[in-house]
Amino acid sequence: MKQVIIVRKDLKMGVGKIAAQVAHASLLAAEKSKKMNKELFIEWFNGGQAKIVLKVNTLEELLNIKEKAEGLKLPTEIVQDKGLTQLEEGTITCLGIGPADEELIDKVTGNLKLL
Repeated sequence: MKQVIIVRKDLKMGVGKIAAQVAHASLLAAEKSKKMNKELFIEWFNGGQAKIVLKVNTLEELLNIKEKAEGLKLPTEIVQDKGLTQLEEGTITCLGIGPADEELIDKVTGNLKLL
């Protein structure tokens, strides 16, 4: 069981901004996972809440991964910035996937590099 957060590197966000966006993605995706399969969520939560943060270079890459993940019925959530600091309102910054079965998540994210 794990959760993956994918960050867009083309946005040139600062470290603090990235941390906040990753936190948003983690929480949103975890809540969606809990609604989809509470037992699976509890297993992940009680098992240490494994999270991996990966990167992509474009919005297109991020959206393609989202589509593939949804095709496997994985919980996904997109984070859109509120536009209060570094980015324009509505900018898509991150994608949260899972928590879910590690093997399923790896089918769509296994080729990505760590942030």
